[in-house]
Amino acid sequence: MSTRKTTAFYAILLAIASVAVGMVIASQWGLPQASSAQTINVPVANTAALNGPIDAQTFRNIAKAQSPTVVNIRTTARVRGRELTEFFGGNDDLLQRFFGQGQGQGQGRQRRAPRDNDLPQQEGTGTGFIIDKSGFILTNNHVVEGADDIRVSLYGGGRAESYAAKVIGRDALTDTALIQLTEMPAASLQEARFGDSAQMQPGDWVVAIGNPFNLSHTVTVGVISALGRPLGGVPGREQPMLQTDAAINPGNSGGPLLNVRGEVVGINTAIYTDAQRQANIGIGFATPINPIRDLLPQLRNGKVTRGVIGIRVDRDAVTKDVAQAMGLPNTSGAMLSTVIPGGPADKAGLEPGDIITEFNGRPVADSDALVGMVVATKPGTSVPVTVYRKKQKKTVSVVVDELDLEAEQGRQANNRREPADEPTTTGFGMDVGPITPEVARELELPRNRGGAVVLDVERNSPAFNAGIRPNDVIVEVNQQEVANVSQVQRELQRAAPGQPVFLLIWRDGETNFVTLRKR
Repeated sequence: MSTRKTTAFYAILLAIASVAVGMVIASQWGLPQASSAQTINVPVANTAALNGPIDAQTFRNIAKAQSPTVVNIRTTARVRGRELTEFFGGNDDLLQRFFGQGQGQGQGRQRRAPRDNDLPQQEGTGTGFIIDKSGFILTNNHVVEGADDIRVSLYGGGRAESYAAKVIGRDALTDTALIQLTEMPAASLQEARFGDSAQMQPGDWVVAIGNPFNLSHTVTVGVISALGRPLGGVPGREQPMLQTDAAINPGNSGGPLLNVRGEVVGINTAIYTDAQRQANIGIGFATPINPIRDLLPQLRNGKVTRGVIGIRVDRDAVTKDVAQAMGLPNTSGAMLSTVIPGGPADKAGLEPGDIITEFNGRPVADSDALVGMVVATKPGTSVPVTVYRKKQKKTVSVVVDELDLEAEQGRQANNRREPADEPTTTGFGMDVGPITPEVARELELPRNRGGAVVLDVERNSPAFNAGIRPNDVIVEVNQQEVANVSQVQRELQRAAPGQPVFLLIWRDGETNFVTLRKR
């Protein structure tokens, strides 16, 4: 082949390779495709009063009309140790975490990072509902968080029929995610209709449609049991939730809670359960749809921005005697329990014990109202804040900062970390740590389970060769029950080299008897 022909051949080959590499890079880094230019139409909420009779056809009609708006979601991901159960599906439910039976945030946990080829593939399932014909779907953040692959199945489709989707925006605070189909079905999509969650009252009928235990498009009926239950996926920033007795089980997460007109008033998010029953016992929770609807433009842009002024508020309402002692005209307001040093409130001169009665010209009814006002304020805005301090009323200007949830949670974790949380060496090639409430929630330990949790295992050590893994919980040493790290360490130190040591290990709901020897 001539030099000229050879040069031309390699030039063409290089061009083709460049295009191929560009496509790979775009897919790996999520660069926007042509469809990403689409805008989302924020659904209009029906604020008309709920009235009219309930008859034998009411719930049948809702199921028939709204099931096509509901989708089943399946995710896969390669994840590390404690992250395996953060996907909603199988026997796990993030919702249990709110009550001490599920996942939590690890506090000072030290683990050996596994190699890529050691990472198992985890599958998760959940539910969502279509809000735009261009393929936008709302679901829970914990359904899709960390997913490498998302597949969506539609109502009436075959078991093997599914469509790829990608995450557009996520919000940990409301546990909400907006995803979009990247493969579209031939038939047009049906959009869900939005109701007004602020209208819901205890006793109102509601319908849940979802994918519990992979039982596609299951319909359950119940009532609103209570309003404003403080729950959420971010510690210290709970959100007011709708409580319902409509059956919600693992797999229902992200599905719609509908009023008697078949309009979405909430996203099913949580259940109360216990160690004996890993399913619905009549207490479920849904995130109200109104605040999520307000977030849709930000979710569509890929980032949710909120305000913060660096305070913690007393959750209890201002009582009459407190109002009188502080010189307040009534019991409205929010008392500051903590002012974060160096934060906007601190810079403005606010102090613990101050009671904020107005924020940006609006009266503050209580602590929840103040939090809602602050997070809804655009960062960088200077707002007037009226406070009462020692019977004196004053107004200060506060420049609202941007809320950084990851940084905030990191500070709280560091503040909670104690020397006892540091790993303790055992002499068997494993480090152990205390069973904190966070660890107990994370590992779904039975109540009052003592012992020590294994944080790290050295390869080829006695513990490693005996099959002990990180996150195992040592509950007995030499058939003696142990309650804490000190007892575990003391019993293990008594072992002579070569002498067998018997451990009872709690792992994933089962106890395992392990024998190991000190070298």
